[in-house]
Amino acid sequence: MSGLLANKVVCITGSSRGIGRACAVESAKHGATGLVLHYLGDSETETEIQTLKVEVEERYPTTKVAAVAGDIADPATSSKIVQVGVAAFGRIDVLVSNAGICPFAEFLTMPHATWERTRSVNLDGSFFVVQVTPSRGEPDAITESPGRFNHWRFLYLCLSRSHYTPTKAGILSLMQSCAIALGKYNIRANAVLPGTIATDINKEDLSDAVKRENMIKRTVLGRLGAPDDIAGPVVFLASDLAKYVTGASLLVDGGLFVNLQ
Repeated sequence: MSGLLANKVVCITGSSRGIGRACAVESAKHGATGLVLHYLGDSETETEIQTLKVEVEERYPTTKVAAVAGDIADPATSSKIVQVGVAAFGRIDVLVSNAGICPFAEFLTMPHATWERTRSVNLDGSFFVVQVTPSRGEPDAITESPGRFNHWRFLYLCLSRSHYTPTKAGILSLMQSCAIALGKYNIRANAVLPGTIATDINKEDLSDAVKRENMIKRTVLGRLGAPDDIAGPVVFLASDLAKYVTGASLLVDGGLFVNLQ
């Protein structure tokens, strides 16, 4: 087996579509032997995850897939993800905590339930799965097998969402803190910071032709990002090419940040 992720088991939350789906395919392409794919579990994501499973196993026969349904805001879901991954593959090497939501709402009129749900999925869900994965539910598992896990987190740049951006800032801080707390176990924690990536999460917003064109013009590369633009950097951070990278934030935005015009 060859590839940047040869013989690694990769766990991805929110994997049925968008960036998570692209990360699953790219991980298999680069030699991952096992994928633990989390998804919400409604009828739509159920269909999506089954088509993803078929795609991966047909294109990359050496990669096996275990799918896990559940609401990532529920800590029991994270425990289930780890249990399924360990049962199927014996371990989890890489965690991509990708699941997130961004319901559109104005700040002054935003229902508190919208704030609560966004925070519980994006920030709480990330905390739960990052906390439980290294331990595998066994208090002494880390000391028995140091270096078995790598962690990093996607941070979405969404500057006009007053309920969404605080959760992503919290996730960035969480990854920095995890880099400090888990470094002694040779566990790395990094954040990928996408610019405007065309996915279902912003499909409605980008349907406005004027807004879409303005976003394109703001990038140096002259286009919006695609999910596989993020999957490549994720594979890099998961690989041994990044073995001395932890506590880092990798900006992947097509030059949006530097193009201050």
